Amino acid sequence: MPIKADLDAIDWKILRELQQDGRMTNVELSRRVGISAPPCLRRVKRLEDTGIIRSYRALLNAPALGMDVVAFCLIGLKHQSEAELKTFAERTRNWPIVREAWMVSGESDFLLHCVAADLGTFQSFVIEELTSSPNVDTVRTALTIRQIKDEGLLAIG
Repeated sequence: MPIKADLDAIDWKILRELQQDGRMTNVELSRRVGISAPPCLRRVKRLEDTGIIRSYRALLNAPALGMDVVAFCLIGLKHQSEAELKTFAERTRNWPIVREAWMVSGESDFLLHCVAADLGTFQSFVIEELTSSPNVDTVRTALTIRQIKDEGLLAIG
């Protein structure tokens, strides 16, 4: 599959470095990728302006903050019309416990990544919000045991 963006080797190095540490200074980034600071800053700005770099975030340690339950929910809707899919997608934006939501193919329609303080909070969410939502047919949950891998979103050489 062809790459949709016009990126050279330096751009890829910039993306790899920023994915590992989005807080480094432009001077440090330029040193790591082997170019001077001004062109490095221009390249980063171009990557941001074209939407290749969407944002910068702090990755928080959920258990250290008392958020001990991580679970995934597979949601099947009764009807999959475009309007019904959009309605459910919009509903997920209003649930703080849902940290990521994906529309998927196969037996389910949505995959939700949920983080909660405790099992009771998660169970209440599933019962009071998910299963009682209009058009929801099935809810399957999977509680996580431990995270095995946590890499950046993209594997960059």
